[in-house]
Amino acid sequence: MTIYFDMDGTIANLYAVENWLPKLRNEDASPYTDAEPLVRLATLARLLNKLQRNGHKIGIVSWLAKNSTENYDIKVTNAKIEWLNTHLKSVQFDEIKIGKYGTPKSTMVDDVNGILFDDEEPNRKEWKGKAFDVDNIIEILKGIK
Repeated sequence: MTIYFDMDGTIANLYAVENWLPKLRNEDASPYTDAEPLVRLATLARLLNKLQRNGHKIGIVSWLAKNSTENYDIKVTNAKIEWLNTHLKSVQFDEIKIGKYGTPKSTMVDDVNGILFDDEEPNRKEWKGKAFDVDNIIEILKGIK
């Protein structure tokens, strides 16, 4: 089974970055790299590595900026990967899918019956497997065998 994480608003606090929306509208990708973590990343990384050792796969499924250009999509993708490499460098993700804003996330991934952590309710409702909001990520992961 694959355990997927959305990034913005789930593990990365994009919406707390000062002037995040005007920056995105001006095709500035810095809010994606500047976002502070929303979870204790050392604890998250340990749990994810343990789950991988137990046979689970770990993935990211995230969206690009709304109404973005192809050039900005590249910048955002690179910024998100940089954030992961900076904050979760000990985790070797099995799958990283970053796609157009609004794309149903279940259509973006390899394991449609996996687990999703996402801050947006419509994404959780659309998901085919189990889906959780951002509350208690660590506790939920601790309960996965």
